[in-house]
Amino acid sequence: MTAFNAHIEKSEITAMPTVTFPGRIITINTAADVDKVVKALSKEKLLGFDTETRPAFRKGVQYKVSLLQLSTSDTCFLIRLCNTGMPESLISLLENSKILKIGVSLHDDYQSLARRKRFKAGGFFDLQKYVSGFGIEEMSLQKIYAIIFGERISKNQQLSNWEQDILTDKQKQYAATDAWACLNIYNRLKELERK
Repeated sequence: MTAFNAHIEKSEITAMPTVTFPGRIITINTAADVDKVVKALSKEKLLGFDTETRPAFRKGVQYKVSLLQLSTSDTCFLIRLCNTGMPESLISLLENSKILKIGVSLHDDYQSLARRKRFKAGGFFDLQKYVSGFGIEEMSLQKIYAIIFGERISKNQQLSNWEQDILTDKQKQYAATDAWACLNIYNRLKELERK
């Protein structure tokens, strides 16, 4: 099996070309649209998964998770939980063990989502555990992606306001890239395993 570098320095990543999600990005603002998205995604076997939360710059202030990103290889849905809440259709997707939802540091995501509405997580796949089998010891998505693909995921939008009325194009691109990158990593490593 191919072994990758265990570690990578920030300076190495800075020199790499930036990668961005190449597909369609669809923003979801209503519970009715969440139902439609879940219906479409229920045919998928694999989804890239991530969340974003409005940062709190004051001690003791904590916001609920604002955004849930679900990505196929060519389309990423940005579900604005701050507007839609957590409809039953979305809960059923999060509990569906037949659809693999691939992410990084998923324990934090479960906790954030459970603060909005409790659910029993099913079919979640944490890349942090998986990449160690390939010799990668890094835990951040940016570093894992850089090691495997030699490309940099920009983190410029990470601390932006995910609850503002309209997300900027840069926010959408950032959010979609993170979810899609998880799927991309999974697919590449599975391909290497098959070889």
